[in-house]
Amino acid sequence: MKEFLIRGLSGLLYIILLISCMNSEHAFLILLFVFGFICLIEFQKLIQLKSKLPYFIFTLLYGIFGYWQEVLQSNGGLDEATQILSVITIFVLLFLIKDLFSEKVIPLFMTKRFILTTFYLSSGFVFLVLITNFYPTYDPTILLGAFILVWVNDSFAYLIGKNFGKQKLFEKISPKKTVEGFLGGLFFSCIASYFIATFTDTLSFTSWLILANIVSVFGTLGDLVESKFKRQAGVKDSGVIMPGHGGLLDRLDSIIFAAPFIYLFLRLLKYVS
Repeated sequence: MKEFLIRGLSGLLYIILLISCMNSEHAFLILLFVFGFICLIEFQKLIQLKSKLPYFIFTLLYGIFGYWQEVLQSNGGLDEATQILSVITIFVLLFLIKDLFSEKVIPLFMTKRFILTTFYLSSGFVFLVLITNFYPTYDPTILLGAFILVWVNDSFAYLIGKNFGKQKLFEKISPKKTVEGFLGGLFFSCIASYFIATFTDTLSFTSWLILANIVSVFGTLGDLVESKFKRQAGVKDSGVIMPGHGGLLDRLDSIIFAAPFIYLFLRLLKYVS
């Protein structure tokens, strides 16, 4: 009971901090930067990389894409830079998915460690920022909706998997995840997408329904990828900063992995609409 209470309070504090900072663009940019820095520390421990270069690269990428419009007072060049980052990031993530299913361990030669810290983790936070700036002015509504979809998916995947799960989803990496849990999380995320579309003046229900599928599928893959990194490192959690939950990366792995795909869908939606 005590552990459940600690976990609940820790999670509630995290959600309150996240949502309250979304009201201010500068506060949210600072919060995401701090979150990204902590996650980078945790991830480097998982892949056993002792270097300051990834912190410099993260700060540079975050500064460029987070403050491009404010510093230059223009979007000139931002679109092209974002497209290049999108292509490279999604290419790296697809290779991680390939490693997840085809390799006993994810290869971690030195070059790949720097590639992962840049285009798996750092880029993930950059795309979280880019989603809030998808419209001409700062608007965190779509990102908040994506977070809600992640929370709904994770909660119902856990509840349904625990009570009705029989067929393991990926037993060697995450023994507690089940096919029934995954489908349950997906189903309730789709239901949540209706309410998000109804109560926010953002996207149509169809678009939110597609986003629910993107978040559930790629969020689950992101969780599995991080679980494989933890298994290779021989640890249960990425860190200890959130009592009852583990590390901050344990809470953000799904949205970080899904963010580039969410942004790609928003761009495609913009072109076809």
